[in-house]
Amino acid sequence: MGIEEIREYCLSLPGTTEGMKWGEHLTFMVGNKMYAIFGLDQTPVNASFKVSDEDFEEMSDLPGMKPAPYLARNKWIAIDDIGRLSDQKWKEILDQSYTIIRKKLPKKVQETLGS
Repeated sequence: MGIEEIREYCLSLPGTTEGMKWGEHLTFMVGNKMYAIFGLDQTPVNASFKVSDEDFEEMSDLPGMKPAPYLARNKWIAIDDIGRLSDQKWKEILDQSYTIIRKKLPKKVQETLGS
């Protein structure tokens, strides 16, 4: 899945917004809280995303993955190349990351996002 397909998929999730942070980092947010970041200024494109506490240790040991700098304490994983994962795996990861962040939002905010 390339960055354009990832972008389309993220924007299809209810309440998702996008923005640029730290120069060339495409960031996807729900309720103004980040759930995925893509380093567009890197070749290959890298990414960081939120994972569950249970998945953090396991994913940290996979090839090309490690705890995300500055965000590891919040259970974020960094991957050195978005091409390492299949389309289906990206959808699973993005869905999980989105859901984790959305569930932490105040109920009133969640209600405004749709389903």
